[in-house]
Amino acid sequence: MNQQAISTKSLVTTAMFTAIVAILSILELPSPTGVPFTLQTFAVALCGFVLGTKQGAFCIFLYVLLGAVGIPIYAGMTGGLSKLFGITGGFLFGFIPMAALCGLKKDSSYKTLTLLFALIGLILCHLLGALQFSLITTAQNSTDFHFFRAVLTVSLPYLPKDILSVAGAYLVSLTLKHRLKHTNLSLQ
Repeated sequence: MNQQAISTKSLVTTAMFTAIVAILSILELPSPTGVPFTLQTFAVALCGFVLGTKQGAFCIFLYVLLGAVGIPIYAGMTGGLSKLFGITGGFLFGFIPMAALCGLKKDSSYKTLTLLFALIGLILCHLLGALQFSLITTAQNSTDFHFFRAVLTVSLPYLPKDILSVAGAYLVSLTLKHRLKHTNLSLQ
């Protein structure tokens, strides 16, 4: 296959998965903390598992960038720099390395290793989210909102759902890659 066809396939695939992330991000269940329940984690992990490290991370970078310029594709059909640098923005930033880590061993026969890297990515995402939440909440309220308190408020309650989302995305990615391979539409 020539380089042009590979580039076109890569471009279309990246756009398609960016759209999937945007669609699954729009649906939300609000929470009292301001951090909604969404399917973003599932979509981000799916991108990494299917596309691999570079393309998966680029897909999420593109999603974050499009939302930052104001396209309403973040949770609850929001967008803009105020969201990116607001209380939930750390999770958006954290999605990029999470997708990269989910894709690190996408072709590995060691499923445990693949899931371990995905879990590390998820934890990194949660740590960045809790850190930004803590910093922004402290700045807005002129009181010290400790990082540990932020973890208890905006990370731990969501962690079980997010672990299930990552595991579900992994299972869906196995089926998706298998089906694409048998239709000669493999992403490799």
